Amino acid sequence: MTNELKGKVNYSVNGNIAILEVDNPPVNPLSSGVRAGLSEYIAKANNDESIEGIILTGAGRSFIAGADISEFGQKPDGPDLHTALKEIEFSKKPVLAAINGTALGGGLETALVCNYRMGTNKAIVGLPEVNLGLLPGAGGTQRLPRLIGPSQALKMMIAGTPMSAKKALQQGVIDAISENSLIDDAIAFLHEKIGLNLIEHPKVRDKNEKVLEARGDDNVLSEAKALAAKTRRGQFAPGQIIACVEAAINEDDFDVGMKKESEYFLECLVNPQREAMIHIFFGERAASKISDIPKETPLLPINSAGIVGSGTMGGGIAMNFANAGIPVLVLDQDEKNLERGMGVIEKNYQMMVDRGRMTQEQKDMVLGLITPTLSYEDLSDVDIAVEAVYENLELKQEIFKSLDAVTKDHAILASNTSGLDIDAIASSTKRPGKVVGTHFFSPANVMRLLEVVRGKDSSDETMATVMSIGKRMGKAAVVSLNAPGFIGNRMLAGYTYQANMLLLEGALPNQVDSALESFGMSMGPFRMMDLVGLDLGWRARKLANIETPLANKISDALCEQDRFGQKTSKGFYNYSEGSRAPNPAPENEAIYKEISSQNNIERREISDQEIIDRCILALVNEGARILEEGVAQRSGDMDIVYINGYGFPIWRGGPMFYANQLGLSEVINKMSAFSKLDENFWKPAPLLQKLADNSGAFGEAPAPEERAQLLSFNKANMGGV
Repeated sequence: MTNELKGKVNYSVNGNIAILEVDNPPVNPLSSGVRAGLSEYIAKANNDESIEGIILTGAGRSFIAGADISEFGQKPDGPDLHTALKEIEFSKKPVLAAINGTALGGGLETALVCNYRMGTNKAIVGLPEVNLGLLPGAGGTQRLPRLIGPSQALKMMIAGTPMSAKKALQQGVIDAISENSLIDDAIAFLHEKIGLNLIEHPKVRDKNEKVLEARGDDNVLSEAKALAAKTRRGQFAPGQIIACVEAAINEDDFDVGMKKESEYFLECLVNPQREAMIHIFFGERAASKISDIPKETPLLPINSAGIVGSGTMGGGIAMNFANAGIPVLVLDQDEKNLERGMGVIEKNYQMMVDRGRMTQEQKDMVLGLITPTLSYEDLSDVDIAVEAVYENLELKQEIFKSLDAVTKDHAILASNTSGLDIDAIASSTKRPGKVVGTHFFSPANVMRLLEVVRGKDSSDETMATVMSIGKRMGKAAVVSLNAPGFIGNRMLAGYTYQANMLLLEGALPNQVDSALESFGMSMGPFRMMDLVGLDLGWRARKLANIETPLANKISDALCEQDRFGQKTSKGFYNYSEGSRAPNPAPENEAIYKEISSQNNIERREISDQEIIDRCILALVNEGARILEEGVAQRSGDMDIVYINGYGFPIWRGGPMFYANQLGLSEVINKMSAFSKLDENFWKPAPLLQKLADNSGAFGEAPAPEERAQLLSFNKANMGGV
């Protein structure tokens, strides 16, 4: 049975110009009703002798945001997209795309079948399909290279990032920018073209000069392959995009190239990476919603912010607020530290200017929003204060007492802690409802992940406001309940434990790292430990007079020889002066063997697959416990955490999605095989076992009354990870 067509197109006439307005809120996707409306009204305009030109535009703030993802894999109602676009492309009357806002994916592909393109100053264009594991499948890979040249088209499609109207005009994607009324300017532009009495108005498909110039130039494709290898490691779609553009360059018949695009698109569509990446696309939107907080919860106004601490984290957090247009005060009671911190902020912005990521004017504007201060009193009027000092509960409690005393009553007080007890911090204030954890990831001005930690008293307004700020900053914000390690670091503990045990059992750091980087992790665990510093845990254990756990015996032995990691140019690896590239450290192998022998562990050959399974399934099993305790709202939230904060490959969809794809029964089987090594560690989480027994999959957190284990933890164990 045919479903009701979704979306519509409005038709109006201004003199001899027909105006087709896509009206499918909120972002005007190319759904069934829109495609039907375009076909109907293009035909109507062509059959009306009084009409001499057609303008295609969008209602609201979007032109056409793209294809309707919800219709993927379904039999289309009404005309398919290719048919609708072909009718526009072969219109007897010239068609101008008046791009009033966002024109992404299928939206830009729609504009490319028009004869002309005009945008407002705020228009944004792009082909971001690669971010969903797809390629532009409605002619984008064939038309864009003809319009702006294969080299630029490949960069645009492999990056998948939107382009401003100004840049689009420079590149030749659009023909003009409207400075006044878009429709009035579009009508004037179209009248000018109609007045030329052209036999045929230009079609992008016929612009062959740029692709012919690239024929025989091997650099175009080789540079694109190098770019894909660097920025899209392990992903399937970029190679398919390159193959499509190769067809655009080498095929004389445009329709042959279109046929190849369709074939390569279908290969992307059925590839597992596409499902994984669309899971992340929707998962990030789901993560931004707090399931038990009403949608209509009022947000507290955030017009100013204060940061306590001017170190690496404090400076990065300040940049996030400034980038979002929020004035921010950076407080440090050590004047030299404050000067140093402000210098780092200025240097970071200058680096962005030097790399072309912002203009000098933009730098001056955002830097002007950041003000240093040595006095708590200056924070009296801020709407939110974020503490960003090192992980020490007593110190943070003292800071919160000071903030509670000087800030206005409705100000939110947030702690950038990676694992300390938010409730213990809130107890030092008279406003526990306004206290929340905001765990930014380092460097805070670069990393997208933000764990928003919900204390037992954190109010709905506080939580909703902080999630809204995260969105304003462009963060992937995920809610965690107040539990040891929150989500990410709690899962990480088992992952690094298994890496360390593999080292004790016979693997070498470079083998473990290589196996996991081949799986898709952006950095192996031993490279990561060297980067963070092996001495942090070692010093903490020594100060607390704690015996070194088995899994940390090798790293502590390295620290005894001043091998702290990159900071001393030697750790698990050796590092050349001024370089972060790891080099093998064969001198460490005697230490590995000695520690293994001292602990009665017989070293053996370990396969790459065992390395991958043990490290990744450690994440999965702990993730199942987190889900059943309700620390995370849904399994997809943990996937968002690991992709945006811990370098998990997006094309695998995150650890919990990966487990679902592997099959939870297979996860149990693999864990059972490892239980002979460590029975306690590999005991399946009750939720994982239950789902596997019932052929289920990870999804939402169980309702409180259904949980195998209500969230409970010993406050004494709340420590930084």
